[in-house]
Amino acid sequence: MDREKIAVLYKKYELTKDDVFKHQHYLIITRSGIDKIQALEKIKINYEVIKCETNFAVIKATSGILETFGSALKGESFKDGNTNSWYVMEMAEKRAMSRIVLKLTGFYELGIFGEDESEDFKRK
Repeated sequence: MDREKIAVLYKKYELTKDDVFKHQHYLIITRSGIDKIQALEKIKINYEVIKCETNFAVIKATSGILETFGSALKGESFKDGNTNSWYVMEMAEKRAMSRIVLKLTGFYELGIFGEDESEDFKRK
């Protein structure tokens, strides 16, 4: 990880200790941190529903020339799915939003992820 680049981005987006935490293997930005970055950059996101079922959803997020996807599959365990929430559409949307914001602002290339991208990324 390039600590200097990370420090510059943290300062640029006015991130605090409440916005970022160290996961077992990654640095994670919280939902509030993602919202702060999106607001400061004035990132407009268009969403397209690719699939929406009772326990599975896929959302495409587009901003400018960049597009990415977020998905959620309801399961009782990680063997069965990637979320334990019945709000699969909302989860897919949050994941797509997180990914596009972090990709557009250079965090993704530094190996920094959003907490909504995996149930495993939640702060303990």
